[in-house]
Amino acid sequence: MRSNREMMDLIIGTAAADERVRAVCMNGSRVNPAAQKDKLQDYDIVYFVTELAVFTADHTWVDLFGDRTIMQLPDEMSIIPGEPRRCFTYLMQFEDGNRIDLTLSPLEDMEDCLKSDSLTLVLLDKDGVAPALPPPGDSSYHVKPPNEKLYQDCCNEFWWLCPYIAKGLWRGQFLYAAETMNQYLRPMLHQMLRWQVGTEHNFAVNTGKGDHAFSSLLSEETWDKLVSTYRMGSCADIWAALRTSRILFRRSANAVAAHFGWQYNGRDDERVSAYVDRIHAECSE
Repeated sequence: MRSNREMMDLIIGTAAADERVRAVCMNGSRVNPAAQKDKLQDYDIVYFVTELAVFTADHTWVDLFGDRTIMQLPDEMSIIPGEPRRCFTYLMQFEDGNRIDLTLSPLEDMEDCLKSDSLTLVLLDKDGVAPALPPPGDSSYHVKPPNEKLYQDCCNEFWWLCPYIAKGLWRGQFLYAAETMNQYLRPMLHQMLRWQVGTEHNFAVNTGKGDHAFSSLLSEETWDKLVSTYRMGSCADIWAALRTSRILFRRSANAVAAHFGWQYNGRDDERVSAYVDRIHAECSE
């Protein structure tokens, strides 16, 4: 596996040798002083270029970065919908285990791009025009405090979705219930837990990609309960996951409301919980 020094020399050296590349920056975990370092971290790189269309006309130029296991070009893919962008990204996983996510961005977008992400380190600036940036930090990724409407909307959505799962389980629709749980209900639970963590850390905390930092930010009891909601191998498991999710959401939502001086909508909680429990009882008869 090529070392970090070898990879950085390749990334910067390639840009330095090409007149069309005027500046280079790195984002992501490799410039985050709070991130745990390991050899599998991606190299999140941006090349600011003058002739983007020339680069993307023939993708073989990226072969110089090494032998790839697989490459993805998200800006050319139809299976991953997205708005057209002014930039172009190459996601490259290499045979030696390294990975580079390389974005080509028009030079005129450089200032906005550099200032949009607090995890940004300028590696090369041929023309000396890059704006001065503070040392990289993860402030752009800190949990943002909600306003009251956003909080109430999250509560409403969570409790609105619970009967969908209950009815799916009552009908024996395992895949539907699991999909609704994971794709729609769980994001509301995680959002509320993020806000709770934010209140406990003055909203100067980053829960990480996929909320992986929950394992250290939540209490041991809450973490264990949250992990248990991922056991969904049967309808009985999903019933248990739904019940635990309701407990966690109720507790977290009350904590967030207390922090901000808001009113938790216990009426929705009580009525929906009673309805879900009735449906569950029918399944057990």
